[in-house]
Amino acid sequence: MASPFPSLRSPASLSTLLTLADSRLPTGGHVHSGGAEEAVTSRRVVDLATLDAYLRRRIRTSGLVTASLAAAVHRGDLTPADADAETDARTPSPAARQASRAQGRGLLRLARRVWPAPEPGWDALGPRPHLAVAIGRVGEVSGLEPDQTALSVVYTTMTGTATAAQRLLALDPADVAALTFALAPLCEQTAREALTGPADLSDPLLDELAQRHARRERPLFVS
Repeated sequence: MASPFPSLRSPASLSTLLTLADSRLPTGGHVHSGGAEEAVTSRRVVDLATLDAYLRRRIRTSGLVTASLAAAVHRGDLTPADADAETDARTPSPAARQASRAQGRGLLRLARRVWPAPEPGWDALGPRPHLAVAIGRVGEVSGLEPDQTALSVVYTTMTGTATAAQRLLALDPADVAALTFALAPLCEQTAREALTGPADLSDPLLDELAQRHARRERPLFVS
């Protein structure tokens, strides 16, 4: 069966994609739960079934938006400054914007070390770019294709939240892994949709969870 992502046939690109999607990458993403901590605390996520629903919602909203903007940066359809402004416009929650910029800064720090002198230079992204901006530029510089960049964003949006929920609820890791495998087709579908242009939507529930989490005392996760 032909892959829906033809560029994934390149071994070098696949290795880079796998590295960027690795949760061990030192970008700070592991300290962000994608709202899972607040969702668990408020009893919106209590088991595998509710986690499945929450992950699908994350994939189809924040995953789609971030991936679409990252792909636009990768292709050069949006400048980093324009993409940064577009991300702000699609992220009503100040806490969510702060989390996005924190992760973007972490990825930028790593990118400067791995690819020290790309043109026109990392300074064009600013000191705290949104995650979508940083990922889009990294995808371009690292030799990925836009579809790979989009897929990496959607995939890590899902797995980061899934891993956080696994820890918070003490779920069986095998059950959570099976769930992420089951969501793979949705991730690929969402990544394809992200290539059609910047998605223009937000999720009031995720925004509210982000704001409530920011007011928590001694949270386990930054967001």
